[in-house]
Amino acid sequence: MAWFEQKYYFDKARIKLAHITDCHLFSNKSGEYFSVNTAENLQKTLGFLATIDIDAVIFGGDLTQDHSTASYQLFAELVESSRLQVPVFWLPGNHDELTELEAISGGQIHSAKHLQIQGADVLLVNSKGKTPAGWCEQAHLNELQQVLAQGSEQVLVFCHHHPIPINGYLDKHILENGPELLNCLVNSNKVVGLIHGHVHNDYQSEYRMMNIMATPATSIQFSKFTAQWQQQNLGPAVRVINLDKNGYDSEVIWLDG
Repeated sequence: MAWFEQKYYFDKARIKLAHITDCHLFSNKSGEYFSVNTAENLQKTLGFLATIDIDAVIFGGDLTQDHSTASYQLFAELVESSRLQVPVFWLPGNHDELTELEAISGGQIHSAKHLQIQGADVLLVNSKGKTPAGWCEQAHLNELQQVLAQGSEQVLVFCHHHPIPINGYLDKHILENGPELLNCLVNSNKVVGLIHGHVHNDYQSEYRMMNIMATPATSIQFSKFTAQWQQQNLGPAVRVINLDKNGYDSEVIWLDG
């Protein structure tokens, strides 16, 4: 099946999405990522999302930290046991395996990568490469270009890796062919923005006048603009996005204030 072949249609003209990313789960609920219990943070995040008016959740990758099958199952269990009622869609991060993500898809968790509303589309791009850095295969870019040509006039795109430098430690794990992806998006004259994870903090930039935004993690944050890795315990965060045929707006919400 082609990456964007499976679609999910929302019969409405305006949609509110929540983007969460980088939960870095372990095989059990007590697992800690740099002394932070990531399952507790994700559970807290899902609980918060259940209290706000949203239509869907986009999970932006790096579900697992220990690469265990049990960590994927824990993600599914936390979603199922939460009060969240909306569909959850996913895209892979550099830590993730597609086969494991597919295995937990079903019921509330969906594997569709092309979401549609009246007059706008959402596309979930695969930036997972063979290393921690990102890479979009040429065949994937070709399919993306075709989907953009045939789709709505307003498109919002998500991927995991950052496509342009953030002037920080994680630039060594950047999307290595980021300009190719970005030019594909901008040249379509349809994409209003690209939202990604991976960098564990809130960033905003532009490429050829197209907005690029990073959503902070649900696990831990990394200090901005530092050559060496530095942890920030700011608590989990989510990005909430409103999208319709006229464009979008978004805001980052920090759960710990």
